[in-house]
Amino acid sequence: MLEENPAENSITGREMRALELNAEYFGVSILQLMENAGHNVALEIASRFKPDKSVAIFCGLGGNGGDGFVAARHLSSVGSKVTVILVGEAKGISHKAALENWKALQFLKEGISIHEVHDSSLIPEVTAEIVVDALLGTGTKGKLRPPISQLVEKINAMDAFRVAVDVPTGIDADTGEVLGKAVKADLTITFHKTKKGFENARDYVGELVVKDIGLPKEFGNLAGPGDVLVVAKPRPSKSHKGDFGRLLVIGGSETFSGAPALVALAALRTGVDLTHVAAPAKTAYAISSMSPNLITVKLEGEHLNLGNVPVLKAYIETANAIVLGPGLGLHTETRESVKAIVEAVESAGKPLLLDADGLKAFAEFKKQPKVPLVLTPHAGEYTILTGKMLPENFNERISEVQKAAAELAAVILLKGPVDIISNGKRFKLNFTGNPGMTVGGTGDVLSGIVGAFVAQQTDPFEAAVAGAFINGAAGDFVFEEKGCHMVSTDLIDWIPHVLNDPMSHLKVRKTGAKTS
Repeated sequence: MLEENPAENSITGREMRALELNAEYFGVSILQLMENAGHNVALEIASRFKPDKSVAIFCGLGGNGGDGFVAARHLSSVGSKVTVILVGEAKGISHKAALENWKALQFLKEGISIHEVHDSSLIPEVTAEIVVDALLGTGTKGKLRPPISQLVEKINAMDAFRVAVDVPTGIDADTGEVLGKAVKADLTITFHKTKKGFENARDYVGELVVKDIGLPKEFGNLAGPGDVLVVAKPRPSKSHKGDFGRLLVIGGSETFSGAPALVALAALRTGVDLTHVAAPAKTAYAISSMSPNLITVKLEGEHLNLGNVPVLKAYIETANAIVLGPGLGLHTETRESVKAIVEAVESAGKPLLLDADGLKAFAEFKKQPKVPLVLTPHAGEYTILTGKMLPENFNERISEVQKAAAELAAVILLKGPVDIISNGKRFKLNFTGNPGMTVGGTGDVLSGIVGAFVAQQTDPFEAAVAGAFINGAAGDFVFEEKGCHMVSTDLIDWIPHVLNDPMSHLKVRKTGAKTS
C-alpha cells in the first residue's frame, strides 16, 4: 500500500480543489464529501453544546454553503433550533452537490427557518447562541464585497460562539491575508488537512479542529482531472498574442524531423500562443512543410553545433520556456552544444524541459540547475541520466525517482505503464495511457503538453502531472477508436477534448490497475 506524500501537514486551496475532483474521478463523489464535511461540523457542535441551543448558519452559494446546508439538516435532526441565511437567491446555486442539499432543506421548514438575502436590505435580524460561517471557502481571493462583507460584520457583532466551516470567510486560505474583513472565529473546523495560511491568521481561526471527510491518503498521490483543471489558465476577452506563452523547441536532425514538430503541435493544441522550432536548416524546411502552424528557425549545419548558440540566445530571451532534445541526435558537437544551450537558458532565467537526446547529453555534465528543470526519461534514459537501474519493486522505484529528483533539483517525469512524477518532495502516479502508446512520438507529444504549461508559468511539478494525465488520456481515447493502430499525431487531436472535459476520461478509464 502506498503511503501519503512525505510531506506536509497542510494543503493549499488549489491542491484541495484538485484532490476533491480527483476523488470523484476515483469513485468518491463530491456529494459524499459534502455530506461528510457537514455532518462533521454538526457532530463537533453537538459535542460541545446541548441541543437546545439556537444555531444560525450563514451560507454562500458554493460548496462551502453546501457544507452548511448539510450541517443544518443534521443539527435540526438532533433538536437544535436552526436558522439558515442564504446569501443570494436559491436559483444562483450552481454547485450541483450544494443544490441537492439545498433542495433537501425545503422539506424541513418546520425545524429550519430559511432566509434568502440577495440584497443588503434583506439581511434579517437573527439572534443565536451559535453562529456558523459557511459563506466562502478556500478558493476566495480578492476583497470581500457586499452583502458578504456586511454579513461578516454581522457575524462578528453577534453575541454568539462563532464556528467557521473549513476557513473563516475573508481569510485567504493560502496566505492568511485578511481580504478587507474576515470572520473572527472561536472555532474553525477544517477538512482533510490544515490550510497553509492558517499559521498567519491565528487571530481569526481561533481553535482549529481538522476533520476527516473520507479522502483516502492514497488519493493525494494520484494524478487525475483535478490536476488538469487547476493548471488550466482562463482566457479573458482582452487577451493578446503572447499572453499564453511562447515556447522554443530545439531539436531535430537529418534523421529525425518529426519529433520537434510533434512537440510544437502538441504545445499549440495545449494552448500556448507561439512556438518556434529551431533545427538544422534542411530539417527545419521539412518541418515547415508539415504544417502552416509551425514557425521554424533554420540553423546552419547538418546538426546542432556550437556555432548555432549565438542565434539561439536571441530566441531563448523571447521565449517563456524551452524544450531541448527531441530528435536532436548525439553528434559530439551536438552534445557540446547542449551544455552551452543549458548555460544560455540559465543565464536568461528561463524554465527548461529536457527530453530524449537532450537528456542523454545532459547526463554527461549534469548539475543542479539555476532554473526550473523538467526531465522526462523512460526507463532506459533514466539509467543513462542517473547511472542507476530502476528497482523492480514499484514502491522502491518511487523512492528512487524521488531521490534522484531531489539530487538534481528537478522535476522528473518517469514515463512507463504507470508514470511517476516527483519534484524530490512530492510524488504523483499517473495511470492514464495504454500499450498502443509505445508507438514512436507519444513522448514528444507529452513534452509539448508539459512545455506549454511551463511556458504559461505553471509550477513545473503541476505541469508535469497534468501533462502526464492529458497525454495518457488522449491516448486512451485514440485506443477506444483505433485500438493499438495509433500514431502519435492521433493524440494531438484529442488534447483539446481532454483539456475541456478531463472528467470525460471516466468513459474509457481502465480499472483494476496494479502498482506492485
